[in-house]
Order: sequence, then C-alpha cells, then structure tokens
Amino acid sequence: MRILIAEDDPAIAAAISDALRRGGHAVDHVASGAQADAALSDGAHDLLVLDLGLPALDGSEVLQRLRQRGSGLPVLVITAREDLHERVRVLDLGADDYLVKPFALAEFEARLRALQRRATGKGTSEVCIGRLRLDLPGRRAWIGGEPLELTAREFGVIEALASRPDRITHRDQLVEALCGWDQELTYNGLDIAIHRLRRKLQGSGANVRTVRGLGYLLEESAGG
Repeated sequence: MRILIAEDDPAIAAAISDALRRGGHAVDHVASGAQADAALSDGAHDLLVLDLGLPALDGSEVLQRLRQRGSGLPVLVITAREDLHERVRVLDLGADDYLVKPFALAEFEARLRALQRRATGKGTSEVCIGRLRLDLPGRRAWIGGEPLELTAREFGVIEALASRPDRITHRDQLVEALCGWDQELTYNGLDIAIHRLRRKLQGSGANVRTVRGLGYLLEESAGG
C-alpha cells in the first residue's frame, strides 16, 4: 500500500513514516497543504494521513478539494484539534477517521488497518485463492494452515495484485505501488521479487501470471 503523509511536524512525520515503512508500506511525505493537494492529483496513493494545521493550505481545504474531485481515497485525519464540533465538521467534509494528537503508534496503525478493510469492501479484507489466504491489513499470508513467509517487497507485490481482483496490473503500476518518492525499484528488481514470489506460491493453487505486453494477474492456477 502506498500512503501519503501530509504533516508539517518533522518528528511526527518521521515516526509515522518509519512505522509504516517497517510494516512494508511505501510512504511519501509532504509538509504543506499545497504540496498535498498537488500530490493527490495523480491518484497514485492508496491512503492519506492528513494533518489539519498545514501551512499554505489548511488540511480541511485539502480534504474538501479531494472529495470535490470525486476521489474516494481513504483519509485519516490527525490533529491537535479535539473539539467535538471540529471532529464533526471534518468527518462531514469526507474524512473517514479522526485521531487526536498525541496518539500511540499502535492505535494509529490499527486505525489504518481498519480503513484498509473498509476500502476493500470486506469486513476482514481477507483474500483466498486456492489454498492461499491473505490478510491484507495484517500483512500476513498462509498456504493451508501454514504461515507463508514473505519479504516486504514480495507481500507488496501480492497485495497490489490481490487488491485488483480479475484485473491486470501493469509493471509501472506495481513499481509505483511499491516505492515512495525517495525509493527506487528497477524493473529487474521487480522481476526478481515476482520470481521469488512464484516459487513460494508453488503448491498453493495460486499463481502470478504474466500477460505479455500488459502486466500481471493473480489467479487460481490450473488444478488448484
């Protein structure tokens, strides 16, 4: 999952970014509302963490513009504004959740997982293909009842594919989903990750199929 953090406090932004990267997510960070508004225009992110008190453009305005463009991007607002009226106002503008600073990282991560479950339209956000079972928010996988050990990049690949059921995902879309602005993933690196993932999926009844000239598709394999 690729997450945009719009937060002007360097310490808070660093703590959140580090926690999300440790969880295997790609993270981009901006420190102003104008930068956030520009970054959101290309639709490259899966979730937005939005501070209200941003310079250049208030977080409320960023949120309002996002919804006016018709985007359903999940948004978690983080702010020091704890007044009930303010919480109601921001939720009515289109925020999906609201977390008051200071907060524990464990609660922050739990709320993000809940938003991801809601975004998939499934209560558990669990995907089953053949004997493969994926818990996308929890970033866990099993074949049958046995845990499947995946690297952060390998899980990122399968997460991106599983989030687009029955649809082909282009190589560029995979690279974009796996990397933040300050990271780099070559096509060769992507090919290596897919090769290793395919080996680990052997016998699971699930397979990453190459659709020549188009991209990749996660599907149930023949006989799976």
